[in-house]
Amino acid sequence: MRELVSAIILCGALAAQTPPAVEQKIQRIQNGVKLADRMVALHVPGVSIAVIHEGKIEWARGFGVTRLGGPPVTPDTLFQAASISKPVAAMAVLRLVQSGKLDLDTDVNQYLKTWKIPDNSFTGKTKVTLRELLTHTAGLTVHGFAGYASDAALPTLIQVLNGEKPANSEPIVVDTEPGTIWRYSGGGYVVAQQLLQDVTGQPFPKLMQDTVLEPIGMTRSTYEQPLPANRLAEVAIPYRQDGKPVPGGQHVYPEMAPAGLWTTPSDLARYAIEVQKSLHGESNRVLSAAMVRQMLTPRLNHQGLGPGVGGDAQHPYFTHGGANEGYRCNLVAYNDGDGVVIMTNGDNGGQLASEMLHSVAREYGWPDFR
Repeated sequence: MRELVSAIILCGALAAQTPPAVEQKIQRIQNGVKLADRMVALHVPGVSIAVIHEGKIEWARGFGVTRLGGPPVTPDTLFQAASISKPVAAMAVLRLVQSGKLDLDTDVNQYLKTWKIPDNSFTGKTKVTLRELLTHTAGLTVHGFAGYASDAALPTLIQVLNGEKPANSEPIVVDTEPGTIWRYSGGGYVVAQQLLQDVTGQPFPKLMQDTVLEPIGMTRSTYEQPLPANRLAEVAIPYRQDGKPVPGGQHVYPEMAPAGLWTTPSDLARYAIEVQKSLHGESNRVLSAAMVRQMLTPRLNHQGLGPGVGGDAQHPYFTHGGANEGYRCNLVAYNDGDGVVIMTNGDNGGQLASEMLHSVAREYGWPDFR
């Protein structure tokens, strides 16, 4: 694997049509982490990265291979965004809030039609709202989802919500008074997915395509689960910690809002750039400046309406990570126009993405992550 990855990294660097000054940055970032060596040591066959500088994608590149013995990773290779699906999905919710079709502080059971959050002593005190769903403060259970092998029976979204077979996760219920604590809940975003479908009458992938992905220009992205067969050749195959492929290949996630986005780093960079531009009143293709300010206002545990937020008053940023079976990824974007998206097809890719983030931060002189 070492020779293969090293060759691909070298060929990718030489073949890319980038200005010499940018190419030097890329080489310093690679060398800063000894990328080929780290990919081998961590059993991560492929890495894809897009760097945002001054509000534009300055460069995007793939390293390694989509599968051992397979073709190289390119900037167009598809990865599962895993939990970075959440802040992108949150944009659709906020778009409907902005248009007056939803309210962030109304009891979500008033919008839900085909399923309701079960009433209990906790909801008797405080009702669950969209604001709480998006900020992980609704008191809802189920942290994340394992997905389903390609040949496994798939549950309906209602079965996922109820924890009924063939769903492989527990029922999504309120077990803490809403609004009192922050606790990460993929389950809350499944509720949001059902709510969006109930309110609009549209399948979730089409709703996301029409309201977010297409307007932003995320042309290679989709929430379709499973991924259509005619796009499987574009996929980076997922790998386990020991370097073996995930049995059954990439998992299927009916839990689309929290985990189901297929995308590229460049497309996620376009999401980040749209947020940056909208915040400064330079774009309103999805959200207004006022709505983006709400989205990026930190609440419990530095959580915004979708992304996490961090930094200081002079250098605020928004961020989210992702971990599906065999995929690890990270997005960080400063409000003022810099950022990076790193996607990998290995269970150890989170460590590699962190190292790459540090190297990018050093190269671009960021105040954080260095």
